[in-house]
Amino acid sequence: MHADLSRLTFRPERHYSAVVAQQGRVQLDADTNEQTAIQLHQARTLAADLIGRHGGPRDACGFRIEYVGGKHDIDTLNIHGGRYYVDGILVDAGRPAPGTPVPDDADADADDQDDATPQPPAYWTYWDQPDGFRDPEKPGDRLPSPAQSPFLVYLNVWERSVTAAEDPALREVALGAAMPDTAARVKVVWQVLALSLAALDIEETDPSKEVVRAAFDKWAARQAAPSARLAARSERPDHADEDPCLVKPDARYRGPENQLYRVEVHAAGEAKDATFKWSRENGSVVFPVDELDGTWVQLASLGFDDKLDLDVGDHVEFTDTAYASRLESLPLLRVEELDLPGRRVRLSAEPEPGVGRLPHLHPFLRRWDHHEGPRRKGRTTSLKGGAVPVTEGEWLPLEDGVEVYFAKGGTYRTGDHWIIPARTATGRVEWPADPARRPLLQGPAGIARHLAPLALIKGEGSPVDLRYAFGWQASSVPAADEAALAAEAQASREEQAAEADPSGGRSQTTGEAEASAEGDR
Repeated sequence: MHADLSRLTFRPERHYSAVVAQQGRVQLDADTNEQTAIQLHQARTLAADLIGRHGGPRDACGFRIEYVGGKHDIDTLNIHGGRYYVDGILVDAGRPAPGTPVPDDADADADDQDDATPQPPAYWTYWDQPDGFRDPEKPGDRLPSPAQSPFLVYLNVWERSVTAAEDPALREVALGAAMPDTAARVKVVWQVLALSLAALDIEETDPSKEVVRAAFDKWAARQAAPSARLAARSERPDHADEDPCLVKPDARYRGPENQLYRVEVHAAGEAKDATFKWSRENGSVVFPVDELDGTWVQLASLGFDDKLDLDVGDHVEFTDTAYASRLESLPLLRVEELDLPGRRVRLSAEPEPGVGRLPHLHPFLRRWDHHEGPRRKGRTTSLKGGAVPVTEGEWLPLEDGVEVYFAKGGTYRTGDHWIIPARTATGRVEWPADPARRPLLQGPAGIARHLAPLALIKGEGSPVDLRYAFGWQASSVPAADEAALAAEAQASREEQAAEADPSGGRSQTTGEAEASAEGDR
């Protein structure tokens, strides 16, 4: 997630069940976040073990799909509400009620107010689904024609971080505008998308459910498992002796402060086409945009200190909620000029059309900290689209002795990232290594994609439903047999009799005689 973190410590292979706070100790964000991650891991693993890879409750199963075409200008899907679980992650397709506003006429009849109560629509459509942001003007977003060939509708589920730059309601206004935001959030993103049968290697024109599900599972396994791998290390740079001695002379990491480096894939594809960007603040330095005028961008603020502000030469990503959800790379732009009194910056080019023009999508700038490609053989690598080209099979320097290595043969996906903590106390980066201290290649820390088939669309008729459903596990308590019922009734009568006669049926004379005998002993 793009958040201001110290580090991420959750590792499922360690089998920790809880984080235990100790008295008088420093409390870190990493501890709280690990406790949350442990609980999520336990809950989702349990749900997946009980439900399976995907499924929904039988009486409230979400994501029923209807195909609507022909009579409309553009084909669409109706996505009905309800709940569905994908790899244990709860996905809710319900539409929130719009709410009831106060009527303009304060003396309006109460019955009229009840009649005017708005009701939420029964379903989303393919074009207005909350996290899909499909664009009818983009040919790749349009639905295939079932008249030409059946197509599959599937659910794509993943998680992304949300800060106050995208959701201003997260900011506590009582703290004042000069104070930074507080905690960020993680959001479950769901998107209903279409896929041709050719992409699933299905040649049949009328495949069965079993054939489609099996082909989809193979395709989903390839999509969900990233092939890119990276390693990181800290090496004492050649210019270390020339730098002021702000850190230990033998330190390999030469930065003056603790950092959490984030290396993130920008442009996707094979190594020859892929690019990456990096940030020493985990990509958390963002600036909400108030207005865009050509290449000039007016910001809500220019940062809280010289570490979290903008400077000429910085590379920024101009984006909004829609493009952040679509996971599509946009050219990174360079800051060319600053107007501090006006809170404005001039960018090297005008942002892409259709990006950041709608205020309700909360446009913002995200700062990245690379300025040029790594230096190799005495030359500096040129940037591509404002990002650093991926070079496999060799160590690439970032800054202050931090280096990364991309394994050969990887395929890169936009948004995949690696987290590298760098610490001044040790003069090193924290990265897994073998007993010989050789850095280990690691897959990305995210983004984890979770996929499930929903329906096979063959035309205007009813689609072939590919969802799974599960029923309630609870049932009525079975009735006891006659012998058990008789024993319960006898025990009840004896208990009532004992309460009515505390002496247990003994006469007073007998009780006195027993008491006298006890005394003689």
